Amino acid sequence: MLGVCYYPEHWDESRWAKDARRMREIGISHVRIGEFAWSRIEPCRDHFTFEWLDRAIDVLHAAGLKIVLGTPTATPPKWLVDEYPDILPFEENGQVRGFGSRRHYTFSSRTWWRESARIVEKVAARYGTHPGIVGWQTDNEYGCHDTTLSWGEEDRKAFASWLRRHYQSVDQLNEAWGTVFWSMELASFEDVALPARTVTEPNPATRHDFWRFHSDQIADYDRMQCEIIRKHSPGRWITHNFMGFVSDFDHFKVGDNLDLASWDSYPIGFVEKFPFSEAERTRWAETSHPDIAAYHHDLYRAVGRGRFWVMEQQPGPVNWAPWNPVPKPGMVRLWTWEALAHGAEVVSYFRWRQADFAQEQMHAGLNLAGSDEWSVGGREAAQVGRELAMLGTLPDSGRAQVALVFDYASYWSTMVQPQGKDFRFEELCFRWYEALRRLGLDVDFVRPGGDLADYRLVVVPTMVHVDEAARAALAGAEGVVLFGPRSGSRDRSFRIPQELAPGPLQPLTGTRVTQVSTLRPGLSDAVSGEVSGAGIRWREYVDARDCAVLARFANGDPALTRRGNVMALACWPDEDLLTGTLRLAVEAAGLDTLPVPDFIRLRRRGDLLFAFNYGTQPWDLPESANPLLGTRRLTPQQVAIWRG
Repeated sequence: MLGVCYYPEHWDESRWAKDARRMREIGISHVRIGEFAWSRIEPCRDHFTFEWLDRAIDVLHAAGLKIVLGTPTATPPKWLVDEYPDILPFEENGQVRGFGSRRHYTFSSRTWWRESARIVEKVAARYGTHPGIVGWQTDNEYGCHDTTLSWGEEDRKAFASWLRRHYQSVDQLNEAWGTVFWSMELASFEDVALPARTVTEPNPATRHDFWRFHSDQIADYDRMQCEIIRKHSPGRWITHNFMGFVSDFDHFKVGDNLDLASWDSYPIGFVEKFPFSEAERTRWAETSHPDIAAYHHDLYRAVGRGRFWVMEQQPGPVNWAPWNPVPKPGMVRLWTWEALAHGAEVVSYFRWRQADFAQEQMHAGLNLAGSDEWSVGGREAAQVGRELAMLGTLPDSGRAQVALVFDYASYWSTMVQPQGKDFRFEELCFRWYEALRRLGLDVDFVRPGGDLADYRLVVVPTMVHVDEAARAALAGAEGVVLFGPRSGSRDRSFRIPQELAPGPLQPLTGTRVTQVSTLRPGLSDAVSGEVSGAGIRWREYVDARDCAVLARFANGDPALTRRGNVMALACWPDEDLLTGTLRLAVEAAGLDTLPVPDFIRLRRRGDLLFAFNYGTQPWDLPESANPLLGTRRLTPQQVAIWRG
């Protein structure tokens, strides 16, 4: 199904009915509204003007649209900020972040929690049983604009309270943090200071706990909203719209509150956000990299426990990246079908009409700025609507044969102590995912401790801290398991394990890491054996105690090892080494592959096989393919679907 994000408060009321009718005409069934409307709902304290929203919801519902209503907490109004400046967040340098855009609040403010609960209660009580409301979105894009972490006095007090609950006594806190180092010992929880603005590096264990604290706060804040909504709106589902390449908080924990996950897909904008080479950025500037959207579809399907939406789909050029090119013709359609191929229940475009005012004037919509004229993206959305009507209901996705274990805490760990400037957790995970997809394989993301028993291949690009649940799940995996660098290298308190890395994984890998080396750009360590290539960025010195050595570094040290069904790679691999290692693991797992050119991607959904062409040249489908959509010669920016 298709949806769209709509802002009735932005347009004259005389337009609403026509807009709703035109949505239905192009196959749109769902519409999200309300997530930024607090100042129109409550223009001053306790003065509510719901009547306009009543009429908007009634108009949309009368047209046959299903409504997703957002809680308006992402945009506290000016009068609230003036009343309670303690809700504002702070930069790491101590500068307050003020009113004038959005997300200007800290999760640490108890005042903010109270005010959030108050407005959510009002909105949910009024619309919770409206027949047009089918679901809810909490807030909007937690963590956007670097708003997960805040460094104000409210944050310090909330952090100290969190630490008291987790450590019970200051002696246990001192022991966990190793505060005897540099005479950092604390006499009480009131002595806890923010891990910022220190002369040199703050205690890494403190920084890691500070990140965990903020992540827990977001999950708890979201749970508060969900509980209020469920009280007033039984039978409706709840989601939150996550973002791309944002790992500042644990999305799985927020997902535990929700009925389904959703995310905001801006594939071209993310080309500039990800650390691609300049050559890659230029190559994919007008289509996006073939794995950016797919990577997040698979991640958020896992966060939603099998259910996800694309709540905001890029319909044309955006406004927020360093460069914002127009997508090549066909790409909006391709991205829509790709989301559906990965199991999306709804793809919702942002937005219905391009705004002709304020911060997002340069962000495309399905209609041109301020008008009723279709944009290129609007025409492509209408084409998908017709194609969906022709094909009918799509089959369930089912489970992939490959799992990628994705651990948000490993992102925090490697940000706190990168050791090498270019060790980037998300880049490592993305490159492993990319290499698997180039082999024509589907991938499921799995949270640490998730069930791995039925996967033929499990890859763990890195998992810095391995708790007992994660260790047990990995030990119980029946397929081949491949670990990457830094796995098991820290314990819960951010200490090096007494038995050294990979800590609790040693009985699985049969290895022990005695030292590590970070390699600046231009340095590498050649690898040869059953696979070949080079280690770059990060290289581990491994004692291969109880395992077979499959490949070695130039000096003879183990680079790739195997013990039973478990393989371990002791470096950040270059492209050749990564491709060869994953091919070896795939062969050991007995998986069939369908290698494709680097501009083609495949995805299975039930008995349907989808192909997507991100490149500049055609690609021929397998001889057995009889396309239900598209042609056997898949031309650039086109989609094909067949049974296979």
